[in-house]
Amino acid sequence: MDKQRFELGLTQRKATLGAEYVEKNLQAADDFNRPFQEAMTEWCWGFGWGDETIDAKTRSLMNLTMIAALGKMHEWELHLNGAINNGCSVEEIRAAIHAIAIYCGVPQGVECFRIARQVLTTRGLLES
Repeated sequence: MDKQRFELGLTQRKATLGAEYVEKNLQAADDFNRPFQEAMTEWCWGFGWGDETIDAKTRSLMNLTMIAALGKMHEWELHLNGAINNGCSVEEIRAAIHAIAIYCGVPQGVECFRIARQVLTTRGLLES
């Protein structure tokens, strides 16, 4: 493991997903999944998110569209919170969901809007 890249990844991961969430996942890791947690933190977050060529806000919007295309809605909700943490506005999130509906299908757009409404309302960014 590249310790420097892991530390960069840990910093990036916490900044996007929240320190509490990341620490909880790392503390819950065991002998079975710890190597994955470490590799994912180093590679995805250190190598991928550590590349400053694309800013975190743009990367978050990209992630929302890719994760929606995969239909991984638990991860989509997690990264929606991350996108908000990275400065994405309600309007930018809406525009991303429009693109998701166009390219991934209307039912996927409907699901994204459902989750987004819940998250944005909980975070006080939308009225219920």
